[in-house]
Amino acid sequence: MFHRIRRRAQEPSEMQRQHYEAHVRLVGQVPPEVQQVRTAQQSTPEPASVVDDFLPPELRVPSHDQLDGRVMPWTQPIVLDGDMVACAECGAYRDWIIISSQGQIWVRCSQGHQQPERRLDTAWYNRHAGPADATHATFEDCLRHLGH
Repeated sequence: MFHRIRRRAQEPSEMQRQHYEAHVRLVGQVPPEVQQVRTAQQSTPEPASVVDDFLPPELRVPSHDQLDGRVMPWTQPIVLDGDMVACAECGAYRDWIIISSQGQIWVRCSQGHQQPERRLDTAWYNRHAGPADATHATFEDCLRHLGH
């Protein structure tokens, strides 16, 4: 008895045969809607018209890879790993300017002392920096703009 059941199970059922035959009939066919879209695309080879950017050049902001660096003010103390960041020269611990340049973060105190901060990275800077309100030609112009 089990021998007959195994033999029947090895042969494809009637449903499987019908499915296979329908699949063979449909393999090379393309729906008429797809064919209409293909012919419409081939019949209109005219290129799309070139449209000028919607912003005039004086309103365009350079992207971050076109800038030498970005700067933001940070008035409160910076606490990293439970330690408060302090200036190595004067001991100031608030009213910082944070500079992001070439993948490094620098902090500058109100007295003008600058030191690298290796515990901060560009991702931290990007999370905390707001949108840029101005671009400057020199670093000194940027510092003047920020009041330092």
